Amino acid sequence: MRLTRYSGDLSTVDYIDLLILDLSGSIRSISLPRAYMAEARMESGIGVDAASFGFSDPSGARLAAVPDPSTAFVEEKEGYRILRVLCDLRDEEGRDFGQYPRAVARASLAELRSSGLADDAMMHAELEFFAFDEARYATGIGRSYYFVESSEGIGEGRDDLPRFGISEGSLASGPEDRLDVLRSKAVAALESAGISVKYHHHETAAAQLEIELDFASLRGAADSIVLAKWIIKGCADELGLHATFMPKPIQGLPGSGLHVHQYLSAGGSSLFPGDGRCGLSPLGLSYSAGLLEHSLSGSLLAWSCPSTNSYRRLAAGHGAPAGAFLAASSRAAAIRVPGYLRRGQERIEFRAGDATCNAHYFLSAMLLAGLDGARRALDPVAMGFSPSSATEEARREAKRLPSDLALALGGLKADSAYLARAFPPELVESWIAAKEKDAARVRAAPVPLEYELYF
Repeated sequence: MRLTRYSGDLSTVDYIDLLILDLSGSIRSISLPRAYMAEARMESGIGVDAASFGFSDPSGARLAAVPDPSTAFVEEKEGYRILRVLCDLRDEEGRDFGQYPRAVARASLAELRSSGLADDAMMHAELEFFAFDEARYATGIGRSYYFVESSEGIGEGRDDLPRFGISEGSLASGPEDRLDVLRSKAVAALESAGISVKYHHHETAAAQLEIELDFASLRGAADSIVLAKWIIKGCADELGLHATFMPKPIQGLPGSGLHVHQYLSAGGSSLFPGDGRCGLSPLGLSYSAGLLEHSLSGSLLAWSCPSTNSYRRLAAGHGAPAGAFLAASSRAAAIRVPGYLRRGQERIEFRAGDATCNAHYFLSAMLLAGLDGARRALDPVAMGFSPSSATEEARREAKRLPSDLALALGGLKADSAYLARAFPPELVESWIAAKEKDAARVRAAPVPLEYELYF
């Protein structure tokens, strides 16, 4: 992908592609010729219907998709220069449409600042994904299957080629790492679009990769996740590959998460380092306790792990978090404090999320859950969320995360008050309805393994 930052001069582009987020967090788009999209329309936007993007809007009010120039970049494709830009949805009075993902993120940050606890919420994501040479799947009357292949040893005719072990790819290098070019192309494209990247590397499983983004304020971090997924898939397609952010595309191999590192700051300095458990401050500990409490109920997981496939990843094993606890360095913990940080650099990493999420809703729900814990001065140690020795293993096991999407959605129904300042009730209702529909479809469908067991 040939991407560059937007200079601000509309006369240098041929088309303007308005990128609009739907309820699931996916990008939809409307493309306009430059001649139609004058500077005035860049400021006022174009009319759209909320229902087209999955949002509930009983009033039927006309909304405008208004470009945010700070997110704009230009793609050169097939001889055309296309300005691509994320949009906000606003009503006729110019107010944010409250259910829109970027509006929820903005409201969540406003809630943080009004609390007086901090000025900003800084976050960055580790994007894990698979890239296959071949991918086919179908579900219908008379057939249900998926088929994937990778030159790194997945699929018939490929699993006897020279390769590393199927689950021994962590930090692999060439020539065994056959996907370095994809990662390098994707990172170059991300940086050209203005998205800062820390590093990239091969992940544990064959065909599994990671690109780690850099810190940004909550809304910018969510924007970066959304655009990074879109750019990575585009780069993969150009190389004849198929990138997927499914949490668990292959049985028996590690799944892909969306780990989010975060801290609250004031005056540009982190407020999380301290002298408490895992080197955290009282604020860092109470914030973590809020995340764990609302994860254990299922409420936060309904946003962080919103697919039926998410819970296949969260099953015990392969380094996936299965317990609602805080620990230093532990991959099994829902929240860990990375062990490679120097004293005074402590932050938390929330590991119970994946990229099927709506990034803006997920990051916003995390912030509000943490704020709830901070306001109530929750103590993760007293609540049993931070076992310190092997003798407390039973306490850890007693705090298992919900094991399926239905349980998480039930938790959201019962535990949503902490979201109320930023998540309109009709949004929560629409989210639950959409995800319950997904769960019902999966629950009703026979799978090939059932043929192996019961035919």
